[in-house]
Amino acid sequence: MSNEPVEEVDDLPEQMQVRRDKRAAILAAGNQAYPVTVPVTTTIAAVRQKYAHLQAEDVTGDNVGVAGRVMFLRNTGKLCFAQLQSGDGTTLQAMLSFDRVGEESLESWKALVDIGDQIAVEGEVISSKRGELSILADKWHMAAKALRPLPNPHKPLNEETRVRQRYADLIMRDTARDVARLRPAVMTSLRNSFANRDFIEVETPMLQTMHGGAAARPFVTQSNAFDMELFLRIAPELFLKRCVVGGIERVFEINRNFRNEGADSTHSPEFAMLECYQAFADYNDMANLTQSLIQEAALAVHGSLTFELVEGGTRDLSGEWDRVSVYPAVSAAVGQEITPETPLETLRSLLKDAGISPDPKWIAGKCVEELLEHYVVEHLTKPTFVIDYPVDTSPLVRDHRSIAGVVEKWDLYIDGYEAGTGYSELVDPVIQRDRLVAQSSLKDGGDLEAMQLDEDFLRALEYGMPPTGGIGVGIDRLLMTLTGLNIRETILFPLVKPE
Repeated sequence: MSNEPVEEVDDLPEQMQVRRDKRAAILAAGNQAYPVTVPVTTTIAAVRQKYAHLQAEDVTGDNVGVAGRVMFLRNTGKLCFAQLQSGDGTTLQAMLSFDRVGEESLESWKALVDIGDQIAVEGEVISSKRGELSILADKWHMAAKALRPLPNPHKPLNEETRVRQRYADLIMRDTARDVARLRPAVMTSLRNSFANRDFIEVETPMLQTMHGGAAARPFVTQSNAFDMELFLRIAPELFLKRCVVGGIERVFEINRNFRNEGADSTHSPEFAMLECYQAFADYNDMANLTQSLIQEAALAVHGSLTFELVEGGTRDLSGEWDRVSVYPAVSAAVGQEITPETPLETLRSLLKDAGISPDPKWIAGKCVEELLEHYVVEHLTKPTFVIDYPVDTSPLVRDHRSIAGVVEKWDLYIDGYEAGTGYSELVDPVIQRDRLVAQSSLKDGGDLEAMQLDEDFLRALEYGMPPTGGIGVGIDRLLMTLTGLNIRETILFPLVKPE
């Protein structure tokens, strides 16, 4: 009885049916279409590096075994050529000749190998008559028969297909492979930067009994073991602050956050976040640290603070970054002075003048931030720290030391999108309780983004938290800064609706 799946094989496209037939022929001949191992002794990249000096028609006498995906085939009478591509995109020519592999093996190659197949070849490293570094094969082995043809290399994949079929994107595009390797290089840079400053990396819960640490709508789930509702974390902030209370005075975490919100070119429901806290620092110190972290990451991956973006243009992250204050910036944009005492009705009127319909639940600080988004943010192409935000939208931030009605908070904008945020953290447990109680009232009034009253967090603060500065930087947005790509292109497998 056949072990073949019962799926609608008869309805397959012709190319896929042909490939299935070739797979069946491999098995019928007593060979394997998907062997457990193949004789690989080195990598394509290593061969390229070691034998880069060869000239046309040079021979080495060195025999190696390499494997790669077939990206090009040219089968002639007694000499066949294939371009093999490794996972990092490096390519190498394989040459199969009648006198080296024999008639049977050469005919099997012609009959069974397609573009897209994973192939291993054993043979001598040479340079062809045209000076192409090659493996003159003595043997070849099927490593994995591809049952689906590769995309047309002359018809680039559209963004939707790239996101949905990242595996195909990685095969076909250098940029996709480069971005996949850029992320770990950035992570290494960040960790090295923190290590050089005596920070400790920790891991905090992703499943939380209440959501807090940011204004965002959470994903809700259920624990069968505890018979209780849980939330996917929207931020690690409240746990990292517990660490500072406990004496880990320089702490950071790089991990996933989940926010049940919209998705667009700068937002993803699931994203990677860096958060860090430093005792005896304020928001100015954290702005300086953030600038250094990003600049050091740029140097690590580009070797310069001015670099080319993937889709054209350049980005300059050099020098000291500008700092502008929220209320003066909004005042200049709307043509009248806006302060923390400006009446709510005046702010609502200004929003309507801007063509924005204010939500009835919006408080004064929210209206100011909407005016900032509308008039100011899109013009912040150079890295800019927007500082001193309204107090009523920042429940975890310390009041400004000299300006009433604002807090010591900044948001970093690069090319019109928010790339990070930083605070002088609120450490007074009495004021923090009042702020969280106010948030609970907003939640009861229907604000789905408002934070909950976290009694354990307040209990931690009551043990005494030193003056502290904190930052949050989205890793995916940092990749956007370093590449110029949108957020879906910087995440290897972003969340998308089922096809």
